[in-house]
Amino acid sequence: MQDIGNILDNRVLLVALIACLIAQALKLVVEIVKHRKLNVRVLVTTGGMPSAHSALVTALAAGVGQTLGWASPDFAVAIVFAIIVMYDAAGVRQAAGKQARILNQMIDELFHEKPDFSQDRLKELLGHTPVQVIAGSALGMTIYWLARSAY
Repeated sequence: MQDIGNILDNRVLLVALIACLIAQALKLVVEIVKHRKLNVRVLVTTGGMPSAHSALVTALAAGVGQTLGWASPDFAVAIVFAIIVMYDAAGVRQAAGKQARILNQMIDELFHEKPDFSQDRLKELLGHTPVQVIAGSALGMTIYWLARSAY
């Protein structure tokens, strides 16, 4: 039980998780402003503005740098991890989402006269645009900056 208490005392982790949660909450606000309706599903889906993944890993890397030193190997690992996550969100997962959209469109066109075809549609909103990733990263830096005295 003591181990769980130690995890909850990890301020770097808590600030990173708070950055992620704020990003997810902002997705709800963006959804309301953009579509004029409440869609709570955006709280648990991937994609959208801002990138919660980017906010999380940016706040995490900054927190590691603040606590262990900007020249530490731990910060190097954290920043490389952050770059990989953000590149994946804007690159690989964005491309997979575009492919899913095209495949769904092809299936719709091929089977539009066959209502008995009942395969699930592929998930199209998988990744982020570069702007969404940058906004998430800026949010993560902002949350880190606001909480830096907690380290």
